[in-house]
Amino acid sequence: MESALFISSAFAQTAPAAAAGGSDMMSTLTGMLPLVLMFVVLYFVMIRPQMRKQKEHRTMIEALTKGDEVATAGGLLGRVTRLGEGYLTLEIASGVEVQLQRSAIVQVLPKGAINSAK
Repeated sequence: MESALFISSAFAQTAPAAAAGGSDMMSTLTGMLPLVLMFVVLYFVMIRPQMRKQKEHRTMIEALTKGDEVATAGGLLGRVTRLGEGYLTLEIASGVEVQLQRSAIVQVLPKGAINSAK
């Protein structure tokens, strides 16, 4: 007897039939609109600026030449002495050279910046 009561109350809670097929479609689109707008704003506020920074960094790394003074992600300042495909050699002191990945370069310094930093 009790199970019959639960079933009848479950049938009573079903959603009413839609009056028109078009209004159901519009309510679905209206419900999705804030989500779509949020993704558009996210793209223009976060993703595009990050892509632009990555492109600028890649361009800077590709433009490195022998003799450039650079700063690394680890804070080292040095002068580029050799360039390889993915690596470069950096002179950080007289006679002291280290080899590191090109992606570790974060900034190309103006000429003479290393001497003025000493």
